[in-house]
Amino acid sequence: MKPGGPVSSLAAPVPGFQPVPPSLAYSWTALPLARRAERRCITSMSERREPLVSVVIPAYNEAARLRPSLEQILKHAAATGLDLEIILVDDGSSDDTAQVARRVVGDRLPLAVLRQEPNQGKAAAVRRGMLAARGRYVGFADADMSTPFAEIDRFLPVLATEADLAIGSRALADSDVQVPQPWYRALAGKAFGVFTHLVLLPGIRDSQCGFKFFRREVARDLFRRQRLTGWAFDAELLYLARRLGYRIAQIPVRWINDPQTKVSMLRAGPRMLLDVLRIRRLHRDLRPKRR
Repeated sequence: MKPGGPVSSLAAPVPGFQPVPPSLAYSWTALPLARRAERRCITSMSERREPLVSVVIPAYNEAARLRPSLEQILKHAAATGLDLEIILVDDGSSDDTAQVARRVVGDRLPLAVLRQEPNQGKAAAVRRGMLAARGRYVGFADADMSTPFAEIDRFLPVLATEADLAIGSRALADSDVQVPQPWYRALAGKAFGVFTHLVLLPGIRDSQCGFKFFRREVARDLFRRQRLTGWAFDAELLYLARRLGYRIAQIPVRWINDPQTKVSMLRAGPRMLLDVLRIRRLHRDLRPKRR
């Protein structure tokens, strides 16, 4: 698919809606008002057409932080015409996370809320959302949008032309860490990155940036194989992708630290290191695909 070309079409006419002439076909950078009306009409049906992009947001008790993150997505989609669905995975929240999402999004974009009970952790939440996603390109982003959603504009052309998955990186020369982590968290993160780079993923220095997008069929293949339940699941996905011969693009991103992050390096760090060491053993029988 060429960037800027038409990205979808209706398989069947929608009752009560006049189809849009080919001259008004849109790309991910422009969406005429007529196509927005078409999208609203279609999303009211039980079966919606395939969107260009699905974004999965894992969320646990995120009612306080979710509104500005969703507004980022909605504003970017409105400004660029990005054909998008949002999948919120409510990971056993005890607050109004799901209700906030429904109120903020309304009918402005297709929204699916998946509930997990009890809380199962980020890895399980992301996996469930990614396997449910219907977009041509599917990915996940953190609920705090530490990587601003507009960065997706760097990812889609790469996925359309040269990569099977594209991962955000805070460790490249062109990365822009606008609000850094406290020194102790930054040091722990760099140490984990070096360790993972040396023992599992040579050439990848930031496996943990929570902004990753995939071609849909690639995502389904990887997440069906993924086994870890802890925070090192990102590294596992990249190891699987390497072993299976998928093309990985590292994309420099803007990144803004959220001081309210829920990851405790003291508690999670040792398990993450052990999980990295487990990954090869978990997938020792994996054979590369012929490509």
